[in-house]
Amino acid sequence: MIGLCILAAVLCFTYCFIVFRIRSGSRFYLIWALGGIFFIGLALLLRFDWWSQFPLLLRRIICGCLIAGILLFVVTEGCIFAHYRDQGRPGLDYIIVLGAQMKPHGPSIVLRFRLDAAYEYLMENEDTICVVSGGQGANEPCSEAQGMYDYLVGKGIAPERILMEDKSTDTSENIAFSAKIIGGTDYDVGIVTNNFHVFRGMMLARHAGFEDACGISARSNVYFQPNNLVREFFGIMKDLVCGNLI
Repeated sequence: MIGLCILAAVLCFTYCFIVFRIRSGSRFYLIWALGGIFFIGLALLLRFDWWSQFPLLLRRIICGCLIAGILLFVVTEGCIFAHYRDQGRPGLDYIIVLGAQMKPHGPSIVLRFRLDAAYEYLMENEDTICVVSGGQGANEPCSEAQGMYDYLVGKGIAPERILMEDKSTDTSENIAFSAKIIGGTDYDVGIVTNNFHVFRGMMLARHAGFEDACGISARSNVYFQPNNLVREFFGIMKDLVCGNLI
């Protein structure tokens, strides 16, 4: 058991370094360093038998919390994977492309995946209107909406088929502000985002009033998948606590 804890710690620290070197666009990778510290602490507890010195009630509470947390994580990830390959429905009135980081040279790889999925859908469904949604962060050269607009127009999508929502700062605002641009929620809408993010985007859209919103899944970088999936779990928990999903 001690050996497994040490192995888990090494894997966590290694993955943290890999994501840092590749540059994921956020500092969430630091959670893997925290995971490594957790496993080292667990190994020390077992090695020096500190665990048995805790009061029995405290040990039961800790174990209960860990089991509940693991079950919650497994169920949440199951919901995420259930919509991993959603491709929406043909003939949607609108698709909403959720924003992601803009870089000086253009959309980040995560955002390009979303835009390419939107482009494919728009080419196959010529009456669908596209809403590109995302404001401008402190480290971005322009609003995400403007960058997405430029990218899609550059690929040949007619400008009149693209509406820009450039004030939002998170996924919940992406949906809410896009609804105002569209003029309500009585439309058939698809949410375009990366595969790991489809479930949350779709649930936020339904909570906002798009009762039959569907997901349109885009690719994501395989190297970042563990990081993305863990981050998405915490994102869903945050939205649940804030009342954005129920």
